[in-house]
Amino acid sequence: MVPWVVLLCTLVSLLLSGLYVLGLFRRRRPNEPPLDKGAIPWLGYLLEFRKDSSEFLKRMQRKHGDVFTVLIGGQYFTFVMDPFCFGTIVKESRSKLDFRTSATQLVIQVFGYKPIEATHSIVHASSTKHLMGDGLTALTQATMESLRKLMLFNLSSGEEKRAWQEENLFHYCYNIVFRAGYLALYGTEPPRGAGDKEKAEEQDRLHSNQLFQEFRKYDRLFPRLAFAVLPPKDKREAERLKRHFWKVLSVKKTWQKDNISGWISEQDQLLAENGVPEYMRDRFMFMLLWASQGNTGPTAFWLLLYLLKHPEALSAVRGEVEKVLRESGQEVKAGSLPVTVTRDMLSQTPLLDSALEETLRLVAAPMLVRAVLEDTSLRTSAGTEFTLRKGDRLALFPHISVQMNPEIHEEPHKFKYNRFVNPDGTRKDFYRNGKKLKFVSMPWGAGVSTCPGRFFASAEMKLFVFLMLSHYDLELVSEEEEIPAIDVSRWGFGTMQPVRDVRFRYRPRF
Repeated sequence: MVPWVVLLCTLVSLLLSGLYVLGLFRRRRPNEPPLDKGAIPWLGYLLEFRKDSSEFLKRMQRKHGDVFTVLIGGQYFTFVMDPFCFGTIVKESRSKLDFRTSATQLVIQVFGYKPIEATHSIVHASSTKHLMGDGLTALTQATMESLRKLMLFNLSSGEEKRAWQEENLFHYCYNIVFRAGYLALYGTEPPRGAGDKEKAEEQDRLHSNQLFQEFRKYDRLFPRLAFAVLPPKDKREAERLKRHFWKVLSVKKTWQKDNISGWISEQDQLLAENGVPEYMRDRFMFMLLWASQGNTGPTAFWLLLYLLKHPEALSAVRGEVEKVLRESGQEVKAGSLPVTVTRDMLSQTPLLDSALEETLRLVAAPMLVRAVLEDTSLRTSAGTEFTLRKGDRLALFPHISVQMNPEIHEEPHKFKYNRFVNPDGTRKDFYRNGKKLKFVSMPWGAGVSTCPGRFFASAEMKLFVFLMLSHYDLELVSEEEEIPAIDVSRWGFGTMQPVRDVRFRYRPRF
């Protein structure tokens, strides 16, 4: 009888463990947020969350209030929708709330890169050095040269006549901005001999375009890859694309380029000094490409589209661009060389800054996640104190809680190009219930997980739009063109993308 008793006890133990994993035994403890496990064990609300995260969270907020815990794919997430709590959360110590846990899982899943302990400090230090301050000045100049090479070279050669050219706006913006950023960061083809500069530039145009085509294939798979829900055929394609980028962006090939940015070269050197093998550094290069270029092109698309749909905004921002050009002693006219835009010039565009921030408010929707490493107290603006449970995840979704909140932004669904700027050019303050808010738009994250490349990304997008407005007449092919809906599958991964493209046309202004 004893073996049967042991077997029975073992089966019962396994059954109880399985039920625990499925979440059947989870109960709300005193002072914890409302708990909602959904109807399906373990899965919880995974399917509904994946289908449309924003609508799901709005429904949960209406049901439970500003703080609630839900089961999503075996993991309990506590969502905090009270913007006055954000400051406390993003400043909390890593010993309690750690953003690296989720980030590490994601980069392994989607890029095949396994971070070492020093990875975060290396990225942070190098980004501070090269993507801000004097380093940003040099990188802005390199991006300007790349944009000139990609979109203005025909103007200076006289090959382009004043005829309308028609394109898909999303593809055009994403293509140009991605390639310009890639060339500025990863370097350019070295001329093979005297007089071969033009051949090298043509090779850069060809290679960067090929890279973009493959990047878009991967980009389309990215959300489902991150959630590990790709069907077998797409999973094989994602693995093929990973291997392709590991090869094309390998450190060996990168170091053969001219004009490699300090941001790329320094990080590779530091990883090598910390014992990271070459094959893993190849994967790191791929991660940097997506991190730096995965959102800038789509954001530039939305910004140009909103300007084209709002003539008063287009006129105001273009007027500001022309004023900055005049004050720099430059002018766009027939037969002249393309203008050179500097970082200093980009600092004199408060209306363009506001239009960009307004665009990000509307379409940037990152999910900010922290692992709860020990039981932690959280007090809401209403005075309620909740206990966050060790082992759970804490999540913020600023797109709902601040960016589209009508108590913070009047008519939040409307594009108002000057929403963030006062008439004198200073930045506007925002309030909720009479209390000033620190976080009114969070496209770059916040706290220790703030995007270290936000200043370079902004410079990239502003440079592109500055050049488009100064050198080209722009218009939508159809005046009745509606703003396309967003692809809801991309909630949580940065800038949203449209469900369809939009036709536009452009021609040299002179």
